[in-house]
Amino acid sequence: MRVLLKLELDCTVDAAWRAIRSPAVLREVVAPWLDLTSLEPGGLPTVWPEGSHRMRALAFRRFPAGDERVDVSYPGGLPAGVRMLRDAGGALTGPLAMFDRWDHRMAVSPLPGGRTLYRDQLLAHAGALDLVAWYPTWAFWQWRGARMKQLAPGWSFDPPGTADERAASAAAAAGAGV
Repeated sequence: MRVLLKLELDCTVDAAWRAIRSPAVLREVVAPWLDLTSLEPGGLPTVWPEGSHRMRALAFRRFPAGDERVDVSYPGGLPAGVRMLRDAGGALTGPLAMFDRWDHRMAVSPLPGGRTLYRDQLLAHAGALDLVAWYPTWAFWQWRGARMKQLAPGWSFDPPGTADERAASAAAAAGAGV
């Protein structure tokens, strides 16, 4: 089965890139249908490092729905300006373990006006259950896309005192001739 999203997000490509690499943003995007808690020592990282990460899925943020493996890589060799996160993990237990293959890729690239083109592709295989699983998976991906569009304007905000805010202020001052 193949599920696709192609969205224009109201944030910079740098802000979108930080967001798709953030477990905290993942939790926001899948809420309220799912929540994810880490099964790793030290809990969820701030940014997904490459490698495998075990998590527990909770349906409606309360009911155990199985264990997952997020297997993150950052493919290279992409066209100029394109950044991609790939998750080749999948469910280990629970209802989503019906998928015996999981290949989720999220890519961002800049658009004019400081906006971002976001592309998302899920290739998953559940054998004979593909026909049954496709629509709920597609509907959940639409939810994720709607949440991303809703949350993206907030991703472009860097709080005062951060390195990003200082860099933006310095760039603005240099552009104004100050």
